[in-house]
Amino acid sequence: MGLTLRDLMLVSPELALVVLALAIVLLDLVLERKRFVLAVGVAGLGVPLAAALGLWAVVADGGAEMAFHGALIVDTFALYFKLLIVGILGLLLLASADHIERFRPHQAEFVALVLLSAAGLMLLAGAADLIAVFVSLELASLPVVALVAFGKNDRSIEAGIKYLVLSGVSAAVLLYGFAFLYGATGTVRLVALDPALPTIATMLPAVADGRPFGSTAVLVGVVLATAGFGFKLSMVPFQMWTPDVYEGAPTPVAAFLATASKAAAFAIVLRLFYTALGGASAEWSIMFAVLAAVTMSVGNVVAIAQSNVKRLLGYSAIAQAGYMLIGVAAVAGGGGDPLGVQSVLFYLGGYAAMNLAAFFAVIAITNVTGDDRIEALAGMGRRSPLLALILAFALISLIGIPPTVGFMGKLFLFNAAVSADLAWLAVFGVVNSVVSAYYYMGIVRTMYMREPPELDGPGEPGRIGAPVAAWLAMGVATAGVAVLGVWPAWLLDVAGSAAGALVP
Repeated sequence: MGLTLRDLMLVSPELALVVLALAIVLLDLVLERKRFVLAVGVAGLGVPLAAALGLWAVVADGGAEMAFHGALIVDTFALYFKLLIVGILGLLLLASADHIERFRPHQAEFVALVLLSAAGLMLLAGAADLIAVFVSLELASLPVVALVAFGKNDRSIEAGIKYLVLSGVSAAVLLYGFAFLYGATGTVRLVALDPALPTIATMLPAVADGRPFGSTAVLVGVVLATAGFGFKLSMVPFQMWTPDVYEGAPTPVAAFLATASKAAAFAIVLRLFYTALGGASAEWSIMFAVLAAVTMSVGNVVAIAQSNVKRLLGYSAIAQAGYMLIGVAAVAGGGGDPLGVQSVLFYLGGYAAMNLAAFFAVIAITNVTGDDRIEALAGMGRRSPLLALILAFALISLIGIPPTVGFMGKLFLFNAAVSADLAWLAVFGVVNSVVSAYYYMGIVRTMYMREPPELDGPGEPGRIGAPVAAWLAMGVATAGVAVLGVWPAWLLDVAGSAAGALVP
């Protein structure tokens, strides 16, 4: 049994991204106008987008399919994340056009690395065995090491080294956990469409003598796997890299890590724990509930003391991961109800919109000011009213104030927690949302109630604008925050279809 055309069709979105990355590198050799290379990258994303939509139509009618002898699965759950990642990529490249010009003459290499990392993230969402998970994770992580250090200044290089070292350590811990799971079950399959094939779920030892997961080996494997994935999720206590890397990396890379990378990490965590370890859900539900409470609390409390807006958004990403872990914990208590998974998928879509809107505004502002301190945002309401409004609206959504997608997303997450008899965790989330209002609204207060640090003339602050492409990306992201806040039904339905593939 060799490689078939069907296999290639099933991974056509990832193949399209890889081909696009190679085409951009080759075009860079012959084109003098480097901006055209970025335009090719944005336009070329239409191919993987169309491929993913075509596959959605195929699997929605005929059911999930396996590729590469069961290593990858193509179902609506995986395709949801592929579509989300392609959307994030398109907006990110549009908003970052001016920022990428700083990397001259290496703009093409930057775009190609982003595309290759995204291809790994898309494969990760559809990984159906532990080997595919690890290979996809490394394919996604290695380009990011170069991207984090792409600024070529001391902070960027330091951040790249930190990410490289800690990513390597987390990969080793994850691989060690996979070894325990394989040793205890004798298989690496997370899911198989053929019921005759053994999977981790079918080979889990029965719970006996009160031992968690029925086996010490499985327990150790689960703990190590959680630690390994915790790095990608920015989950406490594995979040130590996040604020340093977000501050030192180029801002578009920080936005990519906060949205696309986090989404794929949640995809594989849901796949592993719900599908492969669903029979032991009572054991890991409380683990994720405690981790959710600790993660959101640490992220929100430490964010209060931050003076750098990118570093603050790093701690915000930690806190937001804690909110999403509420949905992961609620999966187990749902008794086969996909409400927990559906709430996580909806929140990831909304989180991408509001986080991208915030990062895009920060990119536009810092491109002009060159200063990412919070105090440098003083007077931004006068210097650029529209940019200030976009940033303020995104921050209000991150708090969870209606009528924004942040409010609707948290409402669904907390509802899932209550339905899973985790009402205390929902209360924890509400309290943390109130705490987060302090530092988010602190930025809004700085923009609108403090005088700008520099003036061009008597009483007139220097104006700040953005290129048309950046305004387009910010407009789409901001519209997503607003529309999903008042009309969440359509994304909730799509998330429900995707969750149904994981929770039959």
